[in-house]
Amino acid sequence: MAQTAQEQRFTLLPAPSKFDEGVVKFGDRDIKIGGPLPKLAENEKLIRVTHSLCPACYRLLPAAIFEKESKLFIRKVCPDHGEFEDLYYGDVGMYYKFDYWEYEGKGPKVPYVDLKSPCPYNCGLCPMHHQHSALVNLVITNRCDQSCWYCFFYAEKAGYVFEPSQEQIRFMVEQLKRQGATMVVQITGGEPTLREDLVEVVKIVKDAGVKHIQLNTWGGTFAKMYMEDPERAVRFARAVREAGVNTIYMSFDGTTRKTNPKNHWEIPYTLDVFRKAGMTSVVLVPTVIKTVNDHDLGNIIKFAARNMDVVRAINFQPVSLTGMMKRNMRAKFRITIPEILKNIEEQTNGEITRDSWYPIGTSVVFSKLVEALTGKEQFEMANHPSCGAGSYIYVEWKGGEPHFIPISKFIDLEGILEYLKEKTEEIREGANKYVTAVKLVYNLRKFIDKKYGPKDFDVWKMLYNIIVNHNYDALGEWHYRTLFLGNMHFMDLYNYDVQRVMRCDIHYVTPDGRVIPFCTYNVLNDLYRDKILKEYQVSLDDWIKKFGENSIGDSVKYKRAVGLLEKGETYKETYKGFQIL
Repeated sequence: MAQTAQEQRFTLLPAPSKFDEGVVKFGDRDIKIGGPLPKLAENEKLIRVTHSLCPACYRLLPAAIFEKESKLFIRKVCPDHGEFEDLYYGDVGMYYKFDYWEYEGKGPKVPYVDLKSPCPYNCGLCPMHHQHSALVNLVITNRCDQSCWYCFFYAEKAGYVFEPSQEQIRFMVEQLKRQGATMVVQITGGEPTLREDLVEVVKIVKDAGVKHIQLNTWGGTFAKMYMEDPERAVRFARAVREAGVNTIYMSFDGTTRKTNPKNHWEIPYTLDVFRKAGMTSVVLVPTVIKTVNDHDLGNIIKFAARNMDVVRAINFQPVSLTGMMKRNMRAKFRITIPEILKNIEEQTNGEITRDSWYPIGTSVVFSKLVEALTGKEQFEMANHPSCGAGSYIYVEWKGGEPHFIPISKFIDLEGILEYLKEKTEEIREGANKYVTAVKLVYNLRKFIDKKYGPKDFDVWKMLYNIIVNHNYDALGEWHYRTLFLGNMHFMDLYNYDVQRVMRCDIHYVTPDGRVIPFCTYNVLNDLYRDKILKEYQVSLDDWIKKFGENSIGDSVKYKRAVGLLEKGETYKETYKGFQIL
């Protein structure tokens, strides 16, 4: 029987049946692979095919990504648990714009595991992976003094404590050197500041050769110390910075009590501690949830602008819907990158438009140019186009209020990217590198419109110093004069796309030496995260026997003194001009 056009497109998929005839062995578990092709209606246009997972049993399934009502959806059918459909990407036009800048990654230089099963049952990194690590998460504890409803990872929820020794931490960081890539490590948890030896841990990571260290925190430890002893809080933050932390990666879900119940009250004091400690690189990280805080995104950007002496960036993260959840509940909370960009445009009065954003893959254009000019292999971030987006915003003050100028307003980004691609190819074909570089930089003027750009900063001169003189001082100044806005959408079982996993460059390093993509580690948690960490666990009872009742559970959970926090002048000044109800 002749195949339909839809069936022919699905045959482009690598046949999972070649692996053990439809069954994958994962430890002591048998996981089925394969299933029927999802059917599409007449009003549904097939965009591409991939593999996904059954949310109920992890079965590897063929999945259709299709267009309907100007949005993209993903659909898969499990023979045992039925059909699952979810929103994949909220704007088909933006999908095509981002897809244009797709690049294949180089992959890890040295795979960490042999290829024995199809993705995502072979993570570690395997030879099928298309990306080296850009940022590696290093979990140093799963203890936390919060219990956020959307969080997937803290000790009481896990049922055990995971807190690797300093020797284990040193071993894990050493594994990253095998890739030979730029080393950026995020120390994370749980809440890392609960470890009394945090400063020593940071030193271990720094001494291992890590060039950039981020500390992932909700910030409450600094605020609690501040309320008890401000000088002690500053000493602690300064010690963390001097040990090697470059950036604080801090939760911040909104400017109001309702949109940010996690740390609304503590943020003012935490930022004040960072100012006094010289910690001037903070990234605000809002978890964006539809109907919860998606109306507060413009205010988050204004808040960051008002605190640019310490805040360098915002990284919006559309919520990952973990656990089993009915379709109507997923629809209530589900938000994707295009909806966030639309909300930001509306909530900044059209200053930061949807057209201001570009996919992460555009950075590869610059990597390839530098590689052609220097002859040295460069770090690349060839992420899947649906994974993330970014934009640089120049902040201009008028009448005491921040106004935003995206770089796309005064730089023809698409024009400049195409021009750089053209010159990169010329150098590869034998053109003189120095002459081409000089001509290239000179001609960049035609892509810059000073009329719309910052009046007190010469963008062209910055590019000249970077490309010709390899002087990065101007880039540092640019970094401190602008806000970087990012979006990173981590997946869950309902919108899981194996093609995205294979392009992931945000990884976890584990005590057994493996390096595992974020959306494998956390989404298939009982196959990876929990399975691995349980092997190195300490039971809750044993932990309490060793460290006491006050080291875990309700005794360590943060108890907020709202009245005291709201009375402080630091709190009042920080939220001045914001409606905080």
